[in-house]
Amino acid sequence: MFRGISSVTLDAKGRMLLPARFREPVVVTAEGKLVLTIDMREKCLLMYPLQEWEIVQRKLEGLSNIRADARWLQRLLIGHATDLEVDGSGRVLLPPMLRDYASLSKGLILVGQGNKIEIWADDAWQSRRDEWLSGSTADLLADGDEFTGLSV
Repeated sequence: MFRGISSVTLDAKGRMLLPARFREPVVVTAEGKLVLTIDMREKCLLMYPLQEWEIVQRKLEGLSNIRADARWLQRLLIGHATDLEVDGSGRVLLPPMLRDYASLSKGLILVGQGNKIEIWADDAWQSRRDEWLSGSTADLLADGDEFTGLSV
């Protein structure tokens, strides 16, 4: 559903304009309803169309909360999950607490990731991207068979 990368601006009220290629699927398939939460491994936010988030949430709720790691996962992802709506101008208001988590200010980068969109502070994205590009692909591919047969 979501692919590609876009640069957008956060306005003084904490709203960002969704690019048309991201906005159209959200409005058509999710009636403009989104869910925003944190990424636990990176200082960015994850924005899902409501129906995609509901799949993720059901999986999280299905984890045994006897396990401490499952509880923390539930607390962080479900606990930070915030319902959003695309307004008539195609904007989304990002809550202050989540903006603070990802250090979002004026310049944002939106990265399509299939069923979700990552929202990054421009400088954080540039730094991490450069770090990933300078790393060794041998390290990436050494850990698993899931990359067998992958050709890009």
